[in-house]
Amino acid sequence: MTSTRRDGLYLLVLGCALFVLLGSLFERASAISGVDFRVVYYSARCLLQHGNPYSQGDLLRTYQTESGELHSDPAGIRRVVTSYFYLPTAFAFTVPFALMAFYSAHLLWMTLTAASLILAGFLIWSSGASYSQVISGGLAAFLLVNSLWLFMIGNSAGIAIALCTIAVWCFFREQFAFAGVACLAISLIVKPHDTGLVWLYFLLAGGAGRKRALQTLAVALLLSLPPVLWVTHVAPNWIKEMHTNMQVFSAPGDLDDVGPASKVGEDIDAVVELQSDISIFFADPLVYNLATYILCGGLLIVWAVATLRSRASPMRAWLALAAIAPLSMLPLYHREHDAKILLLAVPACAILWAEGGARGWFALLLTTAGIGMNGDFPSLARIFLVRHFLAASSGLSGRWLTMVLARPIPLILLVMSIFYLWVYVRHGSAPAVSVETQGSGDAASRPLPV
Repeated sequence: MTSTRRDGLYLLVLGCALFVLLGSLFERASAISGVDFRVVYYSARCLLQHGNPYSQGDLLRTYQTESGELHSDPAGIRRVVTSYFYLPTAFAFTVPFALMAFYSAHLLWMTLTAASLILAGFLIWSSGASYSQVISGGLAAFLLVNSLWLFMIGNSAGIAIALCTIAVWCFFREQFAFAGVACLAISLIVKPHDTGLVWLYFLLAGGAGRKRALQTLAVALLLSLPPVLWVTHVAPNWIKEMHTNMQVFSAPGDLDDVGPASKVGEDIDAVVELQSDISIFFADPLVYNLATYILCGGLLIVWAVATLRSRASPMRAWLALAAIAPLSMLPLYHREHDAKILLLAVPACAILWAEGGARGWFALLLTTAGIGMNGDFPSLARIFLVRHFLAASSGLSGRWLTMVLARPIPLILLVMSIFYLWVYVRHGSAPAVSVETQGSGDAASRPLPV
């Protein structure tokens, strides 16, 4: 093992150790520990008891009965837990957990979250190490250390994104194909808005990738059919009720509000939709939603055309994922924990770093900023600065200042996506860069087959 490869591995191991240690401490100490896991657990318990998981009344009764809820339980937690708005497809994954007692299910969920994210980190490092061991290990470690909030609240994005990343590795390596198909299928039924565009890449890329995408779709449909039929039988109006539950949190000033008067950027795990930035300049929801869809839709079309026309290569595959990962966060509802999908941008950053020059530095800067600004510790620093130093200001300059200081994440994700898309389109069918071989000829690190 070369010294640089060892250094990259040491960074990743340190990041994993801190992720598990600090995440466990935060999870034990926090008053909102496992709040997002409670959402999926008690909704599945409600369904098992033939209740309507999209009905706040049914879900509240299940929560009070099953959890022994006290009157001192914060109202905010009750409100979150009793407003379920996952698709019914997620029950194919969550119902098995609901068959267990809460504490056993919670422990298993946390273990699966940590183990799958760590495995995903190592697989991404092994892929990026073919180009730059230290950059890949450092960025993957940085993302894991800044995922403590995700671990603490137990949001399903941790498992969904990790499984998606594992599937990408399986498809690129052309190994453990069935495991990759199963992982991506589970990821899609749990968090389709997080990982759906990754699946779309394989569908558009053609060849073996399209075969895996179609297999994944078939498995996802097989897994989804029983819970969809079950929920439709129990709750015939679940679509309307799910929409109502989502709208509750989107009211002006509420948790998911993206309007100009919302508190986006003032709390950890902020909303990262592009609408939250555009709304600073155009307060009309029709305008900022339309502007977001036009901009993101145009970038998506360029990306899709480039993918359809391109000749498959390891470099272009990673660049395609690096472009689509941040873009997937912008048009629809996402929070900072969903942006852990940026883990897929690490190999592309390593590729450009290995090429050298200004593009390598720019890739490192943008990828580090994207991962960092969606991370826990930089978010805490941003919140402190905003609350203590950003005074209310009017005029165009004040709006720009608000966007840059209080709501920088959508802007960074947009710039990151445009940059990697530009590189992706320009590279065309160029051959992959040579492997980084500082210190020795590590010829065993070969480009990945696609």
